[in-house]
Amino acid sequence: TMDAIFQVGKGGVPDTLVAQVEDALRVRELIKLKVLDNSLYSAREAAEEIAQKTGSEVVQVIGSKFVLYKRNPKEPKIELK
Repeated sequence: TMDAIFQVGKGGVPDTLVAQVEDALRVRELIKLKVLDNSLYSAREAAEEIAQKTGSEVVQVIGSKFVLYKRNPKEPKIELK
């Protein structure tokens, strides 16, 4: 039910996208991204690269969409059990 809040296009994974993803992860902890058809990346490749650059975890990759998670150590939003 979650909407993709960022898109990876033909520009790949620029530093500006990485910074925006880091900010969103800090606030939400769990975000969905979409890889556009004109991208040179597959969803798996984009997910792995962004996760590596942001220190987050790839939760799921389905089709052209993927979900990343990074716990906020100061103010956790999602309670893991």
